[in-house]
Amino acid sequence: MAEELKAHITGVVFQIAAKPGDRVAAGDAVIILESMKMEIPVEAPRAGAVKAIKVHEGQTVQEGDVVAVLE
Repeated sequence: MAEELKAHITGVVFQIAAKPGDRVAAGDAVIILESMKMEIPVEAPRAGAVKAIKVHEGQTVQEGDVVAVLE
């Protein structure tokens, strides 16, 4: 079942830590956001495979925006 990963803070996509097809464990960083000079990871809530990345590095995202999809 697909699960959307959402930004929990407004910021800039600093780094994409996983690409589509990568397997991740619960707690692994998928996207790293930067806000006010702090790096905030968007972590996988469970183990699975990254289905899609919905953002690119340097993009500004708002709280609640979908940044990735986990299978």
